[in-house]
Amino acid sequence: MAADPFQPGDATIPLSDGAFDRMMDGLGPFEARPCVAVAVSGGADSLCLAVLANRWAERRGGNITALTVDHGLRPEAAEETRRLGLWLDALSIEHRILPWTGPKPRTGVQAAARRARYDLMNSWCRKAGVLHLLLAHTRDDQAETMLLRLGAGSGADGLASMSAIRETPDVRLLRPFLEVPKTVLVATLGAECQAWIEDPSNRDVKFARIRVRQALEDADIRTEALARTAHRFGRARAALEAAASQVLACSARVHPAGFAHLDRARLEHAPEEVSLRALSRVIAAIGGRDHGPRLVKLERLHGEMFSAAANPAGPARAPASPFAGTLGGCRIISEGGKFLICREVRGLPDSMSVYPGQRLAWDGRFLIRFGDFESGAEADLRLASLDSRGWSEIVRIRPDLRAGPVPGPARGSLPALFDEDGVLAVPHLGFDRRQDIDVKNTSDSGRAPEAGPELAGIRFCPPQALSSVGFFLRSVPDILSH
Repeated sequence: MAADPFQPGDATIPLSDGAFDRMMDGLGPFEARPCVAVAVSGGADSLCLAVLANRWAERRGGNITALTVDHGLRPEAAEETRRLGLWLDALSIEHRILPWTGPKPRTGVQAAARRARYDLMNSWCRKAGVLHLLLAHTRDDQAETMLLRLGAGSGADGLASMSAIRETPDVRLLRPFLEVPKTVLVATLGAECQAWIEDPSNRDVKFARIRVRQALEDADIRTEALARTAHRFGRARAALEAAASQVLACSARVHPAGFAHLDRARLEHAPEEVSLRALSRVIAAIGGRDHGPRLVKLERLHGEMFSAAANPAGPARAPASPFAGTLGGCRIISEGGKFLICREVRGLPDSMSVYPGQRLAWDGRFLIRFGDFESGAEADLRLASLDSRGWSEIVRIRPDLRAGPVPGPARGSLPALFDEDGVLAVPHLGFDRRQDIDVKNTSDSGRAPEAGPELAGIRFCPPQALSSVGFFLRSVPDILSH
């Protein structure tokens, strides 16, 4: 029978290569010669992960790349990064330093640094074609995360803390150490005679996580007990996610233009926890967000949506009151027996210049790829949201677009290509001014339409899809076995 990973054990025994192999086996599949990235700050956790992952990859004919984000927040960080580079070079591990440039916030520094860290590493993996990014979060981190989220009023999702696997559009985030205490990793580096770096910010009580860590130590609260509780919430989360997926499979219809319709009756008749989860997933996807809205706001919106549906607008048997609300960058509007969920017009990206061969993720929702341009055309081309003025402009040319499949509230947030004369193309509406105007000119003059920029591809690809990959739990047989 497999050992319970949450039972106290000898936390001073180094982690063996065999134990690490079993942990990685539970996070597969991997390619035949795996190429993986490892987030390495220089602390004991991440350096131990780099050491073990490097040997794991070598045994399989693959390799790893260590990614270190230079946040530029501490003057001594440059020397620490140099020292880390020497250690990694001695281990024959490729090392890439990713600088976080630009102004830094005065408040919420840790949260902003975390977002920047993930953005930089995900971007590197995408450009390098690396499919897996290893993260060194431990059982201690899992326990601290649970307490932080408990204090923030999180539901079952938040209290499940971190998933061992998280799939993003760029890379798979893998956490092999989630059930391993940090003391085991320190013992492993000691057995390797490998030094590590102690970040002084890990003792700075101005950060909430450090205060939680200190409170755990002062109260002598066992992290394995908290990690067990998080694991149980994870089981509940996995079951609820499966139920939400079933509801969405029957009730949601997503359009490639980035809006969705939800069947009101199916959503209302589902158990409330499942209905809330399904609604959250749709809002996150349509809004192009990494996470769903805060639970308290979601609960308020959910109640208002169905209160409006239940309360008649006038005398008995009158139509239900219409509902319109906003949350998570989305508009939610009742349409008969359905709810329309589409992106708000506010908060969309600023107008940006585009160039031949460019690939970009626009508004966190659309992956856009440009092909060749007419010579000199790129100087005048901009990508921006269509908005109401752009819509008025194109329906003067194409009045038939009013009867198209994209509803009015969803049109203004569509990506559109502009030149010096106005709206040039809106792919989701099938509008291209060169075709719609030049075709007539061609028939009048006998000349072919002028060539222009090629928008080679566009697809709706939000960071959180409706078909969630789910919360991933696994059982580690015995992390200390040889």
